[in-house]
Amino acid sequence: MQTTLQSEITQVTIQSDGPIIIIGEKINPTGHKRLAKALQTRNFEYVRSAAAEQVAAGADVLDINVSVPGLDDIMLLPEVVKVVASRVGVPLCVDSPNPKAMAAALAVAPGKPLANSVNGQGSILREMLPIVKDRGAAVIGLTMDDKGIPNNPYERLAIAGRILEHAARIAIPPNDVVIDPLVMTVGADQKAGKVTLKTIDLIRRELGVNMILGASNVSFGLPSRNTVNQAFLALAAGEGASCVITDPIKFTAIIRATDLLRGHDPYAKRYISYYRSHSGRTREETSLKIASQSMH
Repeated sequence: MQTTLQSEITQVTIQSDGPIIIIGEKINPTGHKRLAKALQTRNFEYVRSAAAEQVAAGADVLDINVSVPGLDDIMLLPEVVKVVASRVGVPLCVDSPNPKAMAAALAVAPGKPLANSVNGQGSILREMLPIVKDRGAAVIGLTMDDKGIPNNPYERLAIAGRILEHAARIAIPPNDVVIDPLVMTVGADQKAGKVTLKTIDLIRRELGVNMILGASNVSFGLPSRNTVNQAFLALAAGEGASCVITDPIKFTAIIRATDLLRGHDPYAKRYISYYRSHSGRTREETSLKIASQSMH
């Protein structure tokens, strides 16, 4: 199954038998004080730089979230969407729990964006899905409902099924729904990773839709988080996850290697291209650093 996203100049296809699609997560003020300050002061040059940096690092799509207490996201989110779209040419993922902000931002997003997100709560599905349908966007569906996040993978599967049913009622096709099986920290529950991996397997076999992960949650509270995140990404891809919201600066290399080993990178073209472009940049940065040090 293919989920297609578009900007004005680029098309991105999410599919289980293709490379893992990377959605850059860094335009999100949660835990990011500099971005929160930039949004408060309307320092959009910082936002443009964050967008360009992620695309240069390998992001296929960019997530945009402006949820800062005290700011009017109905006004700000569409403005930031336009700022980012003017700087980079990749499709956008509009991230807001506010239906009015979501509608306003989707209206100005170019091409075919991704809406982040709905979940299994009936009120949210009834409010958000028509907005997605009217815009012709794709949407992320979280496997949680008004009872929270189930610890049982079969219950998460059932929620995913309900989301797809609600979408189908208003003619949103299953290929335009990307399910998030949800990742909890293994630091609090040693079985959390296993539950997510089982959920991915069930959704792949029973529903056949594309899946997305916010992989960094799995390591919260643990030392050497990148090590845990990288291992989990590889395992999740093996079970059928086709898209990830993450930091492309830290994780594009492991994702390219995972695609290569899964047979989703013919002739290692993407892996070699990434290595060549980024190893060259590393050498240049090292040379500049050495030159700078020699001047002092």
